[in-house]
Amino acid sequence: MINRRKLLQTSSAVAAVSSLGFPAVVRAQKAPIKIGLMAPLTGVLAAGGKELVEGFELWWERNGKEIAGRKIEITVEDDASNPDTALQKARRLVEQTNVHFLIGNITANTGLAVANYVKGNGVPYFIPVIAADDLTQRNRIPNVLRIAGYTGSQMTRPLADWSLKAGYKKVATVSQDYAYGHEMCGGFCQTFTEGGGQIVQQFWHPLNNSDFSPYLGQLQGLGVDAIFGMETGADASRFLQQYTSFGLKGKIPLIGAMNVADQSVIRTLGDEPMDVVSCAMFAEGGQDEATKAFVAGYEERYQKLPSVFGTTHYSGAKWLTEALTAIGGNVEDREALLKAVRGIELKGTPLGSVVKLDPYGHPVYNVFIRKVVKRADGKKWNVPIATYENVSQFWKYDPETYMKQPSYSRTFQGIKS
Repeated sequence: MINRRKLLQTSSAVAAVSSLGFPAVVRAQKAPIKIGLMAPLTGVLAAGGKELVEGFELWWERNGKEIAGRKIEITVEDDASNPDTALQKARRLVEQTNVHFLIGNITANTGLAVANYVKGNGVPYFIPVIAADDLTQRNRIPNVLRIAGYTGSQMTRPLADWSLKAGYKKVATVSQDYAYGHEMCGGFCQTFTEGGGQIVQQFWHPLNNSDFSPYLGQLQGLGVDAIFGMETGADASRFLQQYTSFGLKGKIPLIGAMNVADQSVIRTLGDEPMDVVSCAMFAEGGQDEATKAFVAGYEERYQKLPSVFGTTHYSGAKWLTEALTAIGGNVEDREALLKAVRGIELKGTPLGSVVKLDPYGHPVYNVFIRKVVKRADGKKWNVPIATYENVSQFWKYDPETYMKQPSYSRTFQGIKS
């Protein structure tokens, strides 16, 4: 509704100025750039969702909420890690709040729900955490781009190569039994076995598993050189605790996907030293200037070291800032925005020296092999011990040939016999 009193006051003021002989100039304020940020703020992934929001907002706090004379307006919605809720909230953001684009979510099922929604209306959707391989492979959508994100299988291939070079020939895997776990394990298993390694056995368990003894008990007698763990959240914390209590720490090396050693996990485990090697496109213990500056700023603001959720969304915000600046803030031109995002070569972030998208809308990264160590103040963090440069989501395969093989699942792990 129009505020008539304010309108009359403004008209009177303009008339008064005009009567003095000065030109009446009314400057229209540019409309804000509206961003819809989605995260699980309730439920089992609420801690990660909170850190997602923290990382995204930290960028704007430190760099200003204005681009090309347009204010940045961020609306946060809780997806509750539920695809139906995520779809409902995405519709609200687009159709009622009138956001110009969407970013966020954590789980694959919420991301797929939102991706299918924007497939029909063309709204740009940016996914710094959702790692479902096929969103930038077999089922890619032109307006869904994985800025500052990763696929499950991308990160574990360098770890498999490193493991082979470390002399590991026989490995068993323990993983959560859902798409992300299948893809993380699949990337590792395919690369490891193609390099001459052997996957002795794979153990799958449901999400939110409280007892790992059935798997850990069997692992001791398999004669493996290392154990690959793919665990997230509370499952990762319990797995690491029980790995130690079973006496496996120090006897069988533990290697894993990034989540098993993510800050959101290792900071919950007290002062006990850990012996975990993992892989990721960032390492909070890295000593390059961009990483040190980000980690120091995040730690000062939130009194904790950054997780994958905060890091990717901080970097994603920088990516969007550069793209929006390149198009003069003309966010209404969706094609121009998407083209600008695809053309960014991101520098000065904790994600490595230069990050850019491949033709499928997915980042090409430096991937770090990381080891958990203690800082001088006793806090645990991941320090890089090896770097694989320019790692593609397709590793060393031809993309079109690679996508002819099945998607990773419990029954297809790409294992070469």
